[in-house]
Amino acid sequence: MNKFLLAPLAAALLVACNDSNSPAPTASAPPPAAAVQAEPAVAPEAPAEEFRYIIDRFADIQVLAYQVPGFESLDLKQKELLYYLYQAAYAGRDIMWDQNYRHNLRIRRTLEAVVRNYAGDRNTEAFRQFMTYAKQVWFANGIHHHYSTLKFQPEFSEEDFASYVNAVAEAGELPLREGQDAAGLIAELTPVIFDPNIAPKKVNTAADVDKVAASAVNFYGEDVTEQEVRDFYAAQSADDGDEPVSHGLNSRLVKGADGKLQEQVWKVGGLYGEAIEQIVVWLNKAIAVAENDKQRRALELLVKYYETGDLHTFDEYSIAWVEDADSRIDVVNGFIEVYNDPIAYRGSYESVVSFRDVETSKRIAAIGAQAQWFEDNSPIMDEHKRANVKGILGKAITVVAESGDASPSTPIGINLPNANWIRANHGSKSVNLSNIVSAYDAVPSKALHEFAWDQAEIDRGEKYKVVTSALHTDMHEVIGHASGKINPGVGTPKETLKQYSSTLEEGRADLVALYYMMDPKLVELGVMPNLEAGQSEYDGYIRNGIMTQLYRLKPGELIEEAHMRNRAMVARWAMDMGKEDSVIERRVRDGKTYFVINDYQALRDIFGQQLRELQRIKSEGDFEAIQHLVENFGTQVDPELHAEVLERFAKLDVAPYKGFVNPYLEPVVEDGKIVDVTISYPETFEEQMLYYAEHYSFLPTDND
Repeated sequence: MNKFLLAPLAAALLVACNDSNSPAPTASAPPPAAAVQAEPAVAPEAPAEEFRYIIDRFADIQVLAYQVPGFESLDLKQKELLYYLYQAAYAGRDIMWDQNYRHNLRIRRTLEAVVRNYAGDRNTEAFRQFMTYAKQVWFANGIHHHYSTLKFQPEFSEEDFASYVNAVAEAGELPLREGQDAAGLIAELTPVIFDPNIAPKKVNTAADVDKVAASAVNFYGEDVTEQEVRDFYAAQSADDGDEPVSHGLNSRLVKGADGKLQEQVWKVGGLYGEAIEQIVVWLNKAIAVAENDKQRRALELLVKYYETGDLHTFDEYSIAWVEDADSRIDVVNGFIEVYNDPIAYRGSYESVVSFRDVETSKRIAAIGAQAQWFEDNSPIMDEHKRANVKGILGKAITVVAESGDASPSTPIGINLPNANWIRANHGSKSVNLSNIVSAYDAVPSKALHEFAWDQAEIDRGEKYKVVTSALHTDMHEVIGHASGKINPGVGTPKETLKQYSSTLEEGRADLVALYYMMDPKLVELGVMPNLEAGQSEYDGYIRNGIMTQLYRLKPGELIEEAHMRNRAMVARWAMDMGKEDSVIERRVRDGKTYFVINDYQALRDIFGQQLRELQRIKSEGDFEAIQHLVENFGTQVDPELHAEVLERFAKLDVAPYKGFVNPYLEPVVEDGKIVDVTISYPETFEEQMLYYAEHYSFLPTDND
């Protein structure tokens, strides 16, 4: 739950263009595991101005590419280590698809068979809509939107779908069940894809529904209820003590033949074993070239965890991973974030492979080194402060590969581990994905000029947007998630705050960043030029939380995604708290709405009060208080304001969501040994998705 996504406003600032619907697919990149004989010389990286950042545009998505500066300067052993971790990352790609929905792999493989083999006219409107749908599904790792989690509604017809599948049946690539023909496959998938009443929402966290039964995510058996899950894990955690394991993190919960609940553990020899075995193969290769003993120990424990499925071993691994502060190369690999579970138990598969961005890390390290000062001077109650903030490792990383829940839609900051007791006793790692942020910044913006009140606000935004965006992320991750403590005897947030735990945690971390964004301490540390930069961040946060992020919703939708809810809750609550003094003012000019901050210091004080209350709620496990805040400030949508936002954005032609293709790594082999690893970039989004399907499809279509 400690993943920082790009704020919707910042995401919406990127220009959209280059809609690519190529008439025939390509898959020209080399097979990942196959070594090739080649000269060790490597072409230099293209200058930044020549790099093609914008790859594709479809539906509400823009696909970008990111550069990997500094890769060529790494030594051979480091490149080899990155290559093995890269392979391990993609080996688990299918897991995320099956976790998202039980029909996803069959649907994906059917779509891919059509994209590869359809010999008919690809320039018809129907086939163009088919390609748009295929790309939406690829981007979301399934048939539900990656952010809203609503099921996609195709704009081609059932008859079109049937004709495309029948047309490629002879190619022999359709994912048929035993004894099934193309007609049977069409009959099976047509209602799943087209009927809006079947699996309408992947994650449903509404207060008045059985969140397990109402969610399509494939973490629970179809006959399992929310209360049964809560009772099951309440019994398991009764004797946990001060170091509870993350019950349910790495398993599916189903009912056996006897009607009793049982866990299908994700491990070697268990559920998803075929893919996990491949992950382990590449992790073992990585262990052989580890940079040091601490890194080697962490990777060995990760392998042991995958082999046993033991959550105590996962905690051992997490501790060892945190304690490795010296390695240049790093990896996140496993079942990590619980956003996709409507009741926040089960982790989605993800991997991020990276190396330390040494120069940018200096800024983050300056903040991390002062973590105790920030905690001591926080506006939260003294009894909720940590007397000894442990080992926060803050750094910037250069991403080399992302997979699963981290791709194509990627975080820009990560703070792990998620277990509160590990963070309190052993510390945490907080990272800024610097080359991802740079890729966003490389694409010009439009929305600031449309939604800012005056030229002064625009000038502040343009002048400071890069530094304040990075600084907010740093503080959110480094000191935000690491701050505060839970009262003795109070359960974990997923137990006490239930479906609101992620929203609270993201809001709490945002408020830590916001409160200190206007503190002279940041200027003193040399990480922020002046307090005007802090004002710019306040402008953007309020504008986004109340108004511009609504661009991501369709008419009639409520706000349900945790990050959107947290931003709406903080911004609207702040406006409500400051209404008597008009701290934030709603203004209308020429029929357009603006939200203007009249008193930045008063707003900072409000942010401090909000932080104090959210920490109290977390520390005391006050479910009713967080429910009130989220449902009243974080969920509802003003339909008139929403319609206005959609109309104004439509004129800008800006995609509300952004994501990335990843580079390819390829080993160069001489006499059976790797002598170099080269890096290249895909030409199209379609190419990369077909490439992944060809080389990293390790799971069977059905995983029961």
